[in-house]
Parts: sequence; structure tokens; C-alpha cells
Amino acid sequence: MGRVLIIGAGGVATVAAHKVAQNPEVFTEVMIASRTKSKCDKLAQVLNEKYGTQVQTAQVDADKVDELITLFSSYKPDMVINLALPYQDLTIMDACLATGCNYMDTANYEPKDEAHFEYSWQWAYRERFEKAGLTAILGCGFDPGVTSIFTAYAAKHHFDEIQYLDIVDCNAGNHHKAFATNFNPEINIREITQKGLYYENGKYIETEPMEIHKPLNYPNIGPKESYLLHHEEIESLVINYPTIKRARFWMTFGQQYLTYLDVIQNIGMARIDEIEYKAPKADGSGDAVVKIVPLQFLKAVLPNPQDLGNNYDGETSIGCRIRGLKGGEEHTYYVYNNCSHQAAFEETGMQGVSYTTGVPAMIGAMMFLTGKWCKPGVHNVEEFDPDPFMEQLNKQGLPWYEIFDGDLEL
Repeated sequence: MGRVLIIGAGGVATVAAHKVAQNPEVFTEVMIASRTKSKCDKLAQVLNEKYGTQVQTAQVDADKVDELITLFSSYKPDMVINLALPYQDLTIMDACLATGCNYMDTANYEPKDEAHFEYSWQWAYRERFEKAGLTAILGCGFDPGVTSIFTAYAAKHHFDEIQYLDIVDCNAGNHHKAFATNFNPEINIREITQKGLYYENGKYIETEPMEIHKPLNYPNIGPKESYLLHHEEIESLVINYPTIKRARFWMTFGQQYLTYLDVIQNIGMARIDEIEYKAPKADGSGDAVVKIVPLQFLKAVLPNPQDLGNNYDGETSIGCRIRGLKGGEEHTYYVYNNCSHQAAFEETGMQGVSYTTGVPAMIGAMMFLTGKWCKPGVHNVEEFDPDPFMEQLNKQGLPWYEIFDGDLEL
């Protein structure tokens, strides 16, 4: 039915590729491309041995528009699934426009030299994608992604007005490492260490990092301390659902993780600016001055998120706690998914955080290729019909559950 090109070969891309291979009636041709072709080749071999899928691979630097254009022009995909770094969203979108390819990603753009992310850079592409007759689907992971679709589903079926929205993300797993991040450390640490932000009564309110927190109870897990963060899906949801009076995002962290993170910040290892470092020359003739970014160096020495799955136990729980009006009466609604790290590893070789992002990425591409989500322009996922996506979540390994008129705790 369709030809897709996956950009990236990390944990999320690995999960998405497994799920693409499991749905050959939709994904008839597949290519995986990244900066390191050997990673793509290794993944392609796994998919061939497990599913019999013939996957093409390629090397490409997603920072370089000309390389992307050459690859896209040669392969001619129906959709490019961007599972690379958020820094590369715009170069990939530029290449899609230049070659007539539809686009999808799981996280919004952020510049390399600033710990700041918002949708304005990508929303600026709307008119160009519309005029080209191309669809760009933004934020089709879990959060953002499924959480936005949960909200759209609630608005369609359970509320006349959504007034209060709290997105809650709990990872109750244990990877048995002293310190590790569940996805790219560079992105993860930048996201967590910046100031918090939430929406209330028509304006955004900024908080100090981790300033607001409280224990919340998660299904099958119990109470976990949850911290208010800035997260990108709030930005589009309050526009698309203008009845929202307050929207917040919460995520759990263990005390050991926060202690290590505090040390990392205090000693300057979370810096994203370049510093000069004297390194001995290989020939022993003295020192060479090289420039390094401390956070990128830290990434190189931390455990690779792709390697955490083998001993990872426990589960994640991510969902939306919503309060609003239906028929003039106030109701609450909690829709969520719990994902087992071990079950994810047994299926794809990756842990649950990669799984909960990679599966929705495949489903989003499926929605486009089957004609259910096909609308020229640049769109966030809640702008499409949530029903077929929700149906596929249950079929593809991320079943969801509902609690009506329960205590939201928020």
C-alpha cells in the first residue's frame, strides 16, 4: 500500500521498524537511513530474520538538506518517518518539500544551541505544505502523540467542554543502572532541566525546574512523586480545544535520578555551549585544543538507552486526566495505557519508553497510508479523527483503559 523511509536507527526507530514489519499489508516497501549505516544494516538483518521483511538501508546526514534531497529523490517514499533528533526536523521538512514527500515526526523542533522547544518553527511551514499538497503530521509519539489523541477522543465522545487537562507520565520501571536516561540523554536532560510551564486562564505560567510536585496514584503501580514540566503538546491542545482553562504536564522521577541530575547540573555537565579542552596529541608532541559540548560528552559515557531493555522490569503508565462538562454536568475522565518494559523487550529488543513512542509512530504512518489521516498542510495529531488510531492502539500492543468520574487527584 505504501513506501516509507524511516530516518533514525535508535530505540524508537527500532520499535517502529518492528511494527512496520508486522504490518506488511500497509507497509509494502521500507528503507531505514541514518548517519551510521551499519546500525541500519543490523536492524534490517533482524527484521529479515524475524519477519522475512526485505528492508533497504542508506547512509544520510539529516543535518544536510542536500543529502536528504538526494536520498528522497532516489527512493521516492510516500512518507518520511522522522525518528532522528528534534534538531533535524526542519532540514527533513525542507527536503520533503523539495521532493514531494509527506512527513511525520514524534517531537517538535528545538535548536541545537538553545534548550527551548515550541511548534512555531514547524507551524511556519503550513502554507508551503498546503500549496504542495503534502501532509505533515507533528508529534506522533506517546507524549506528544497518544496523549493528544486521548484528548481528542475524550472531546469527541465524552465532553461538550474540556476544561481541565492533566497529562501524567509515570515510569515505574527499574533498569538497575546508577543513572541512565530512557531516551537520548542530550534531549532528555535538556528537557527536564529547563523551567516548567503550564497554561491557565489564557496565559502561560513559568515555574522553576521541578518546583511544583505532588504524589499521584498510577494504575497497577501506586503513588509516585510527580513533577510539573514544560511539554510541547500543551501548546497545540489549548489552541485546538479553546474551552481548556488549565493544562499541565506531569512526569515521575526517582530520588536517585534527581540527585544525579542535580550533580550533573552543578558541575557543568548539562551545559550545551562549547568549551575548549586540551587533549594529548596521538604522536605525543603536546596537546591539541579541541572543542566539546559537555552534555554531548556526557551522552557518550552514559548507558545507551537502546541497551537498557534486557534487565528492565516494571512498567510505564501514561494518560490524560480530564475534567469538563457533558450535558451541563461536570464529569471526570481518565484514559491511560500501561506498558511492560519486559514485554516490550521480548517483542522488539527495546524497553518500554522506546516502545510507547515507536508504536504510535508506526500507527500514524498507517493512518496516512490508509487514507484516514490525509490532509495537506502541517497538523498536530489531535486535528485528525482519533477513532481509527485508538482502535489500532489496542491491536498493536498499547491497549488503553478508561475510568469515569473517578478522583483525578489534581
